[in-house]
Amino acid sequence: MNKRIVSALSSAILIAFFSISCSTAPEKPVVDGKIILTPKPGPSPRINGTRVFGVRPGSPFLFKIPATGTKPINYEVVNLPEGLSCDPATGMITGSLVKPGEYRTTIRATNSIGRAEREFRIVCGDELALTPHMGWNSWYVWENHVTDSIMRAAADAMVSSGMIDHGYMYINIDDCWSVKPGAKDSSLIGEARNSAGMVNSNKRFPDMKGMTDYIHSLGLKAGIYTSPGELTCAGHVAAYKFEEQDVARFAEWGYDFLKYDWCSYSKVGNKDVLEDLQRPYLLISSILKKQKRDIILNLCQYGMGDVWKWGKQVGGNSWRTAGDLGGSFEGIGTALFRDGFDVYSRDSLHLYAGPGGWNDPDYLLIGYLSNWKGQTVPTPLTPNEQYTHVSLWSLVAAPLIFSGDITRLDEFTLSLLTNDEIIDVDQDPLGKPGYRVSKTGDTEVWIRILEDGSKAVGLFNRGEKETEVTALWDDLGLTGKQKVRDLWRQEDQGNYSDRYTASVPEHGVVMLRLWPVN
Repeated sequence: MNKRIVSALSSAILIAFFSISCSTAPEKPVVDGKIILTPKPGPSPRINGTRVFGVRPGSPFLFKIPATGTKPINYEVVNLPEGLSCDPATGMITGSLVKPGEYRTTIRATNSIGRAEREFRIVCGDELALTPHMGWNSWYVWENHVTDSIMRAAADAMVSSGMIDHGYMYINIDDCWSVKPGAKDSSLIGEARNSAGMVNSNKRFPDMKGMTDYIHSLGLKAGIYTSPGELTCAGHVAAYKFEEQDVARFAEWGYDFLKYDWCSYSKVGNKDVLEDLQRPYLLISSILKKQKRDIILNLCQYGMGDVWKWGKQVGGNSWRTAGDLGGSFEGIGTALFRDGFDVYSRDSLHLYAGPGGWNDPDYLLIGYLSNWKGQTVPTPLTPNEQYTHVSLWSLVAAPLIFSGDITRLDEFTLSLLTNDEIIDVDQDPLGKPGYRVSKTGDTEVWIRILEDGSKAVGLFNRGEKETEVTALWDDLGLTGKQKVRDLWRQEDQGNYSDRYTASVPEHGVVMLRLWPVN
């Protein structure tokens, strides 16, 4: 055969081979048997997290612009109101606003690759928590072993892992920071209060103000914990009859978030009497409003008295809807389906939450957790259940508070926490929580209406084997062709009429976003 013909044929075969290879979608990476669906952020800048932020007049303002992309990034805010400034190198917006109102600004993030921009609304008024809180809590990994150094390391890890670039902002200490009466451990004893009745921290926290200053210096916010009873759940000094002093102390220390846990208040109030259930939260919220800084209030009383019906009325910015998701390490999976799917559907919780007040089904229990036996071990949730966990929390507009070991984030866990298209659903400014539209055997379809008119849809399989799940347009209130996008894979699936069907693994989910085609 002519050498020129052979060469031409070889080139054609080679071109065809590369064409086929390039047109075939690459396999998703698998780490320790876990399929990572979320693509890694690209080099171009992308602005993430919440699109709206609430602040009270005169309160210190702190917001770190979350953006991914090749560093360094230069940050700019167009139409930033008087009283606020943005550090172009860090993206930290600081200052304070005097005049109430809604301020529409444009955030710009620029690096060597390009520029991204999007609208950012600042609402100065009485309402905080205009989207669900995002952050980390110490309890389910460190429980009663938490220290100052652990909290600082968590703040460092939120920055170094990049979680801060996806909108996470709170570093929250849970129980065990105050003095514990009768403790045998010398680090937990001491003077519980000073001569003015102001609460003191135990020796594991020698400088609360220094710790919160450090957290703030990174562009993050700090959270603390106490109980309306005499003692916390773990037996440490709490706020009963010292509410004014304790809130003043929290403000003095620079805290931005308070988890208020019912615990020993059962010795004071009757949990079967609605007035008693509401009393401690009405009191603490009224005191918080007097402070010269914004402190988010999280009601932790495990759903008693249908708290979702009145949580916001008593000043709560979020309220627990059921018991501790991780009360039993081995039972986390059971609790996920019971306290997530079943409680929300049975009681129509989506009717009772929105901007300023959110249903809270507890923390994200993925990564490394305490097994309550003195060990830190991987979550008992399967990979499929972990995708389900984060998907459901985002659909119902729950706070995304991670409570695993943030200093040991493996690639799979980080991918679950930092999928910006999933986070966009959770942080949607419209603030309408999702709900179940159909249930067939072990399969369920959930929907959430989003600000731009699109719909977030979850196809869930609670069964023990892979099965097909179908979302019907009639159930979703849709007509005509819809563009369908897989949010975990961040891939368009095409345009569909009437329905969309996907194969969903056992205890798993396919998370979608639908836009009308027109």
